[in-house]
Amino acid sequence: MEAATYKKNGDAMRKTKRPLVLASVMLAMFMGAIEATIVSTAMPAIVSDLGGFSLYSWVFSAYLLMNSISVLIYGKLSDIFGRKPVITFGIILFLIGSVLCGFSPNMKMLIVFRLIQGLGAGAVMPIATTIVGDIYSPEERAKIQGYLSSVWGISAIMGPAIGGFLVQYVDWRYVFWINVPLGILSIIGLAFFLKENISSKKPSIDYGGAGLLTLLLSSLMIILVEGGVHWPWASGKVLALSTLALVALLAFIWQEQRAVNPVMPFDIWKNRSILIANIVSLTTGVMLIGLSSFLPAFVQGVMEKSATVAGFTLTAMSIGWPIASTISGRLLIKIGYRATSLIGGASLIVGGVLFVLMTPAAGPIWAAFGSFFVGIGMGLTSTAFIVSIQSTVSWEKRGIATASNMFMRNLGNTVGAALLGGILNKNILVYLTEHNSDKTDHLNVDSTNQLLNASERSHLGSGVKELLQNSLTHSLHIVYWAVLIFAVLSLLFIFFLPKDRRREAN
Repeated sequence: MEAATYKKNGDAMRKTKRPLVLASVMLAMFMGAIEATIVSTAMPAIVSDLGGFSLYSWVFSAYLLMNSISVLIYGKLSDIFGRKPVITFGIILFLIGSVLCGFSPNMKMLIVFRLIQGLGAGAVMPIATTIVGDIYSPEERAKIQGYLSSVWGISAIMGPAIGGFLVQYVDWRYVFWINVPLGILSIIGLAFFLKENISSKKPSIDYGGAGLLTLLLSSLMIILVEGGVHWPWASGKVLALSTLALVALLAFIWQEQRAVNPVMPFDIWKNRSILIANIVSLTTGVMLIGLSSFLPAFVQGVMEKSATVAGFTLTAMSIGWPIASTISGRLLIKIGYRATSLIGGASLIVGGVLFVLMTPAAGPIWAAFGSFFVGIGMGLTSTAFIVSIQSTVSWEKRGIATASNMFMRNLGNTVGAALLGGILNKNILVYLTEHNSDKTDHLNVDSTNQLLNASERSHLGSGVKELLQNSLTHSLHIVYWAVLIFAVLSLLFIFFLPKDRRREAN
């Protein structure tokens, strides 16, 4: 089936200039990858400038929410209209959101513009990966996935360096505007060099499923961010949103079973490899956002290091990722998908343990080692999952199958940003309440802003600074325990992968 599908699109493949398309795809992926490392590095400076530490996780949650919702829609649209128009639309929307983010006057507007940016980003990574699946044969994909993963390594080195430089010497707003030239170059390359043969058919888009999915994820995100912080868990607002989420979930399942072209086709989930790969992508997505979102705050606010140093602790993760992805391409053929994924799962646990054991005195090197092991785990597992999924389905389902895996990782990111952000805010609030005194009873979650700015931190009294740093350390320690738990869950689920993956890799 796979070989037949590849030959079916032979005419378009011959007209497509594969090296140039690959370069354009890698440029689009680089734009998305560098966005993650730059924004994470710049977030302490952004919060320091705009205020609103309690909204910290919303900057990530808003972006990830729209990314998670739209990724499935884009995947389905690419199977109907082709990859090129869909990814081009997504890049343009992403660039519009990026420009607007740079003009944000406050945190609330930044969150709104991140919604727009996330809506465009939903097309970039999954469709770029799908294009590679289209233009390369099954035998070539494992090797090419290593090339794609090198994008993360390059962005890992350049992102924090550029982000730290812009924050320190120019302005944090340029971390968003830097996307514009990258996106324009990618669009030009895809427009001129990617050729597709798309059979004309009447489009059938599952608008109902998309709307219900939006309602479900939005409700869950609000509950996880606000529950236990601004709203008591037993409050009417939380109960109302929980009921709404449950109704939306049931309605979504019903809608997807009756839709002609469901936004989430459940039939692909019947394949055990896809099912397990998607579940593990969910749990690793929670881990990924927990580290990339909050590690810079710990390095800058508690360890009192610069934005550049904080960024390079994340760089270690993104360096480990492409190294492992390159190795993974070879391991897939030698030992199979399951064994490769198990090694990756073990590496995730090592990284999680290092973060649980991390103390302020350990320094950024310790944080970098933890990041590196998590990157190794992500590289081994994600590469194995993508190659496996794309080898399992035909061209007509490759877009949505790839998107389903991206969706689950993005869903993990979304839930993780909201859940772990809620845990962080809640525990900071509890710690400050339990340890307050006459001189510190005015402190709240947003007081943590002062730790993220070197000049403001220097003006804090020793008692106040120590209290704020202890509250952040204590709360992030609980977050890292949650990250470790999700690492253990990831490894346990990997054990359920079929054992006969080696034949499929050959």
